[in-house]
Amino acid sequence: MNIPMDWLLTGEPWVTYRTRLELLGEAENTFTVMKARQAMLDSPDVKSVLTELMAWPGTVISSHKSAGQLFHKLTFIADLGLKATDLGMESIIPRILEHQSAEGPFQLPVNIPTHFGGTNQDTWAWALCDAPLTTYALAKFGLQDDPAVHQSVDYLMNLVRDNGWLCAVSKELGNFRGPGKKDDPCPFATLAMLKALSAFEDLQDSSAAHTGVETLLGLWQESQTQHPYIFYMGNDFRKLKVPFVWYDLMHVLDVLTNFPWANSDPRLLDMLDLMKSKADEQGCFTLESIWTVWKGWDFGQKKVPSRWLTLMAWRIIKRVESHT
Repeated sequence: MNIPMDWLLTGEPWVTYRTRLELLGEAENTFTVMKARQAMLDSPDVKSVLTELMAWPGTVISSHKSAGQLFHKLTFIADLGLKATDLGMESIIPRILEHQSAEGPFQLPVNIPTHFGGTNQDTWAWALCDAPLTTYALAKFGLQDDPAVHQSVDYLMNLVRDNGWLCAVSKELGNFRGPGKKDDPCPFATLAMLKALSAFEDLQDSSAAHTGVETLLGLWQESQTQHPYIFYMGNDFRKLKVPFVWYDLMHVLDVLTNFPWANSDPRLLDMLDLMKSKADEQGCFTLESIWTVWKGWDFGQKKVPSRWLTLMAWRIIKRVESHT
């Protein structure tokens, strides 16, 4: 199976840009990469997302799984490769930094009903299913050395337990926690934390990262019997889906393969084989599940192969092959 390089390079500008960087290994300062990057920044689709993000933080969170939440769109543009110096970001980043908790994590407006252990009032707060993702995005934008950003990731990292990250929220949310046993790891919180740690070079080999990776690989190994916080790794988990929003095969693989020391683990390779088995004869991948809020993008349909999904899949494959 070969990379469908010509097909990827004739795709949307963000696909072309990331393909040149991550599959061809071209440098940021080469003409072809700079041209593709500028085309990405000029594209109406990317400009539309930036316009949405200028209204940060957006609506009060009702469901962290909602792909339309602005913190998910923030991580998407971080994955595209936008930086703090890009036009429009000067309006977005200060709005994020403005709401940092005393502990360190950045806050979002949340309303948790009293019957779920919350206060039933709109309040600025954070949870382990949003704060790590906001921190990840800020780091990817180039702010990984900013003291406020490092304060956030350090505080969140230190919430790790022997079995990963449990459900944790700021004091403003009262006694809220997700469904499940109190001492179980939260699979999504652990995934989000690993995503955050991957954006900081000095934390990628930390003991917390090793603990989190082991937690997710262990859950894969025991996927028939272990379902903490009602997170399953069954049929829906195994469907190919992008962009990276929730707890699914592509998201887990993309995060785990950022840790080179994990890429030879048989459990990760088992997940990788499952993903690779879904490619067509041309090496292209077609979505098996979609986020309807992204229906205008090439990954918002299941009828034909998606260039963005295909790029993400081959990026995962390349990471593993380069470290095994």
